[in-house]
Amino acid sequence: MKETVESLRLWDAALARIPGGVNSPVRAFKAVGGSPRFIRSGRGAWLSDVDGNDYIDYVGSWGPLILGHAHPEVLGAISDALARGTSFGACTEAEVELASLIADAVPSIDKVRLVNSGTEATMSAIRAARGFTGRSDIIKVVGCYHGHADYLLVEAGSGATTFGVPTSAGVPASFVRHTLLVPYNDAQAVEDAITGSGDVACMILEPIPGNMGVVEPDDGYLRELREITQRHSVVLIFDEVMSGFRVAYGGAQERYGVVPDMTCLGKIVGGGMPVGAYGGRADILSRVAPDGPVYQAGTLSGNPLATAAGIATLRLLVEPGVYERLDALSARLAAALKRATEGVDFPTALARVGSMLCLFFADGPIRNYEDAGRADTARYGRYFQAMLDQGVYLPPAQFEAFFVSLAHGDDEIDATARAAEQALLQLDAAS
Repeated sequence: MKETVESLRLWDAALARIPGGVNSPVRAFKAVGGSPRFIRSGRGAWLSDVDGNDYIDYVGSWGPLILGHAHPEVLGAISDALARGTSFGACTEAEVELASLIADAVPSIDKVRLVNSGTEATMSAIRAARGFTGRSDIIKVVGCYHGHADYLLVEAGSGATTFGVPTSAGVPASFVRHTLLVPYNDAQAVEDAITGSGDVACMILEPIPGNMGVVEPDDGYLRELREITQRHSVVLIFDEVMSGFRVAYGGAQERYGVVPDMTCLGKIVGGGMPVGAYGGRADILSRVAPDGPVYQAGTLSGNPLATAAGIATLRLLVEPGVYERLDALSARLAAALKRATEGVDFPTALARVGSMLCLFFADGPIRNYEDAGRADTARYGRYFQAMLDQGVYLPPAQFEAFFVSLAHGDDEIDATARAAEQALLQLDAAS
């Protein structure tokens, strides 16, 4: 590895002009120590920083780049769209095509509205659910992240099922008083929350959490949620911003055979461009303006560049054998990481669902946020730095998923396995 002189210079400049030096907090490396590498380019499974260092990338822009960086067909689609103009604030053929691809792929979606981010998708879906039901309360799962809307920045109070308290300054307590929190993988807590409130409009969750590390749903958990919410006429929303088109072409709902009432999407549906989407049953979406009284709008929604990238990506993902290949690559990496952990004298737990993975520095199994909270974050920070020094770029936080792309090959997987073995032995020797 070359000295990161240019990254350090840019870091000092960023700190002078950008809050915390970053435009999204996890980029600051506060959870792992050190200072961030500034990236100049990406190609396939690789990143290059401004100092000329190359890294095998398992962040993938936090999930969207399932095809890898700078895929030629995606770049070509963006280039063709760019030549026609960057934005019109008017209807385009591409937004209709992308909406149709999404609706054809995702079991729950009859109609879909394109927006600009996952945060915008989740807050809009919740508003639509409230407008449809005429109720106020929402159920959120502890450890699931749905963006930075005020009423979603909330943590549990004292009790398994409780009204929450804000986790961010600037959010009045009154803004989260309609948000009820339950643990993941606990269907009974959902039943209790609904009956205790009597005014629950919707439940939102990541069917496969990726923001407390990767956590797999217990067998039958999602089906129980579907039965409970249906029985109480509560709108069930799957936040598939991360898992949508990632764990199957139709997302987690296809993988597990559970169809929610609404779905939120982002990341992959924009092919690496800023985009989000929310959709679901036609009777719910008919409440959204201009058809109904639930207002939501966006000047850049359905942006031509984003829709072009999304269309190109989804067309490639629907080809036969794509997900089988992706799963095989991910399984190979998971097996290699598992072997590497067997010789160390500290606890680890490996989680994988499709091409989403996480190595917890904690005893398993990890079933919920409380379990994930046992992880040794300081040890993960040392592991992250050891991997970075060997040219492997992992998420700079213990509680984030890392992603395998179709651009990864056997050479990258094998190189990552060797680096992991070396990093873990290094940590073991220092224990």
